[in-house]
Amino acid sequence: MDGSGDAAGSARGGDPAPGGFAWDTAGGPQGSDSFVTVAVALVANLLIAVAKTGAAALTRSASMTAEAAHSWADAGNEVFLIIANRRAARPPDRAHPLGHGREAYVWSLFAAVGLFVAGGAFSITHGVGELRDPTPAEDFIIGYVVLAVSFVLEGISFLQSARQARADARLLQRDLIEHVLATSDPTLRAVFAEDAAALIGLVLAAAGLAAHQITGSPVPDAVGSILVGVLLVVVAVVLINRNRRFLVGQEADERVRAAVLRSLQDMPELARVTYLRLEVVGPRMISVVGRVDLAGDGAESDVAVRLRRLEARISESPAVVGALFSLSTPEEPTLVG
Repeated sequence: MDGSGDAAGSARGGDPAPGGFAWDTAGGPQGSDSFVTVAVALVANLLIAVAKTGAAALTRSASMTAEAAHSWADAGNEVFLIIANRRAARPPDRAHPLGHGREAYVWSLFAAVGLFVAGGAFSITHGVGELRDPTPAEDFIIGYVVLAVSFVLEGISFLQSARQARADARLLQRDLIEHVLATSDPTLRAVFAEDAAALIGLVLAAAGLAAHQITGSPVPDAVGSILVGVLLVVVAVVLINRNRRFLVGQEADERVRAAVLRSLQDMPELARVTYLRLEVVGPRMISVVGRVDLAGDGAESDVAVRLRRLEARISESPAVVGALFSLSTPEEPTLVG
């Protein structure tokens, strides 16, 4: 499904937020889950990057060199993601009435570009260079040990991101991959995708190193470097595209929109809803714009007060950073939930 994912989240157990809405706001820009996920990935990638760099120098393996570049790129990306979380969490101000949530997509976009250049492009270029001027590898055991340890550390980071993604996906009744692609939390998507790519890349590097040892030819090792680079380029392009879509403006998931519409229609002060737009303005943050027909008749001043009261009520939800309602005209069709 093409949607914002969990911009507003889904109903959890317990009491709904004021206005009848039950939003899932855990793990948003100020949520602890996203920070823990990024922090675990940063520590893991720093340890792995140092180990791979040492192994690459000792083994002179093209695949190991590509993996070292991959891990350094991932570590740098985690710094961007931490900045994204912190800047997106700043509250609304006069210049930014809808908050700073979209900064998460800006810094996550920088991280994805970094993965493309420092990880993917470097690995492909290095692999092609090795094909032209091969360098025999040595000390294969060191390479295997470092790859095995790296697999364990990357696995720990991946399990943390998968745990968070699986919990959120369950709330929205999605499968894991669908949720990772659709979620409005770019840090979760980036860490999950990078860790998954890292695990696959380690397998490719190990295969290239083993083929080099068995055949005595550096070619499989160089091909392994190129394959790692291609993998990183694909992941980076997917992440760049997802961040681009949220930056230019994307509506909330249809399931979230349907839940909000039902909540509005259940309000006794509203006769009908004729227009509703929920736009993602940050990780698990939305703005709400709608046109409604108020129940009963009232003076113009009373109508204005009732509309402002409705906006205030909706804005009490932690996931809503702005609500704006106007009156429907008689000829506008009623939305069906």
